Amino acid sequence: MGMVDISGKEEVSRLARAKGEIKLSEESIKAIEEDNVKKGNVFQVAEISAIQTVKDTPEMIPHCHPIPIEGIDVNFELDDRMVQVECEVKAIYKTGVEMEALAGVNAALLTIWDMVKYLEKDDQGQYPKTKIKNISIIEKRKEIADES
Repeated sequence: MGMVDISGKEEVSRLARAKGEIKLSEESIKAIEEDNVKKGNVFQVAEISAIQTVKDTPEMIPHCHPIPIEGIDVNFELDDRMVQVECEVKAIYKTGVEMEALAGVNAALLTIWDMVKYLEKDDQGQYPKTKIKNISIIEKRKEIADES
């Protein structure tokens, strides 16, 4: 079967934005807001995790082509029930960057969970309130460069 051959495709400007969310306890939300999580600043660590994962996506997903990433932007929104993560990836290449954006969002969400899991556990060591959900691509663009 092999990897999809993209050698005949033209390089064009690509953009993908993915989002997802993690539902957390009030205690975790408060600790994140107050930058009082034992493992450090949750958003800084989650951003680094997302960036590294975007760059490493072809190492994790076998059919993804190595792509020269031009830009990565990771944003967080916090409310009293959850953290929303959005990851935007840009490249000029022959194939899209949706998997990279999705991988970045997932890495950020998993990192958030890892950083607050000590606050999320109940008396039995379970995570009844913690939930990662609504992961999706919210924008995908492919633009042919203007040659003027």
